[in-house]
Amino acid sequence: MTRIALLVLAFSATSVFAQAYPSKPIRIIVPYAAGGTSDILARQIGPELNKAWGQPVVVENRPGANGNVGADMVAKSAPDGYTLLLTDLGGLVISASVYPKLPFNPAKDFTPVVMVSYSPHVLAVNPDVDVKNVKELVALAKAWPGKLNFAISGIGGAPQLAGIEFAQRMGIDWTYIPYKGGADAITGVVGRQAHVLFNGMLATWPHVTGGRLRAIAISSAKRVAAAPDTPTVAEQGLPGFETGSYQGVVGPLGIPRETVAKLNSELIKVLNTAEMKDRFAKQGTEVRTDTPDSLGKWMVSEQAKWAKVVKESGAKFE
Repeated sequence: MTRIALLVLAFSATSVFAQAYPSKPIRIIVPYAAGGTSDILARQIGPELNKAWGQPVVVENRPGANGNVGADMVAKSAPDGYTLLLTDLGGLVISASVYPKLPFNPAKDFTPVVMVSYSPHVLAVNPDVDVKNVKELVALAKAWPGKLNFAISGIGGAPQLAGIEFAQRMGIDWTYIPYKGGADAITGVVGRQAHVLFNGMLATWPHVTGGRLRAIAISSAKRVAAAPDTPTVAEQGLPGFETGSYQGVVGPLGIPRETVAKLNSELIKVLNTAEMKDRFAKQGTEVRTDTPDSLGKWMVSEQAKWAKVVKESGAKFE
């Protein structure tokens, strides 16, 4: 057989393989407990992929170690596109700086697929905490040093880093109480085991509108349409303060480029429908999509950025 014939055969085999995907159920691993931002997004996206491809999309919650248990499971799974991770990408890349014995490298051991969304953090308190804005919260924290319990979705995650930055810049101290995910952290504040938290708006805002939490501020650069009367942290004395939950989909390293391209294309199509964008916007979340290559570069740069923040903070994550 000639070399040209061999190349044609190889190309045809690759094309057939790419077209065949998906030919069996897809698992989306959420590395946090049910009810958090990643879980809500996965359960909104999964049915749409099922409609498009006719294959079941199963969402599995694998919480533990601030998302690292589920992430490690995906990193070690077969690189065939049938096991994916939908997670807080900020928390994923921060992990490398706060867990010295992490069994994977967040920026190198995954195949980037697509960014999904950005949801600013909400700074919220239990309604029994008698504060209504940042100034009053800071005054209470200074009057009660180290005694305000700050609920976090896991040790070293983006919500804790937001709390650390806020506390440093405001000159206050509080005690971090780790939970198995954002939903559990919310439950902790609602149930009065903790007083305050930063958490993604998508999962937190229904508890604000339901009266179970009181919103003090939003961590976006500008006010969001879903909460026009809630001022930003920056407006209340911390210019430039901007944090949030950057959600995205990755898979194990080595997924074929054709499969990644197909996943990226279909997820972008799903996320950019008017219905999905409107649904996200009403929950205080912005759809953000990109190419796998640009997401990979973002993850590398974010890992370097947060490594510097963690080092300069001097915080101990134990």
